[in-house]
Amino acid sequence: MFMGTYYNSIDAKNRVIVPSRHRDSLGGRCVLTKGLDTCLYIYTMDDWEKQMAKIAELPESDPEIRAFVRSFFGSATECEFDKQGRIVIPAPLIEYAQIKKDLVTVGAMKKIEIWSKELWEEPGKEIQLSTEQLAGALEKYNF
Repeated sequence: MFMGTYYNSIDAKNRVIVPSRHRDSLGGRCVLTKGLDTCLYIYTMDDWEKQMAKIAELPESDPEIRAFVRSFFGSATECEFDKQGRIVIPAPLIEYAQIKKDLVTVGAMKKIEIWSKELWEEPGKEIQLSTEQLAGALEKYNF
């Protein structure tokens, strides 16, 4: 399980350090793709396979599913860590996530999210909920 929030940055060669705590769980390889809410997702190879299996069960006849599959899988890339624990983020994913320099890496249970620091800290965004909003959201699911 991935957890914790880390602040770091992307270098001139589009490399980002994945926190060592997370690298250990990723086993040297991972899949990077577009996430929801204008962030990037990092999956372990095992969890990526599980995601693929779930998505394969969705009806291909639904145009929204086809669009999702194109976006999610079309932007996915398999990454290997270099000796410094970095992965390269392709330019289209940098553009999608609006990454300039500073990043926030967030452990989000079964995946890791990479955020532009500017988007993460932007007031009024639904990225981070207030205590009251969080309680209301969880109440919908009897949590």
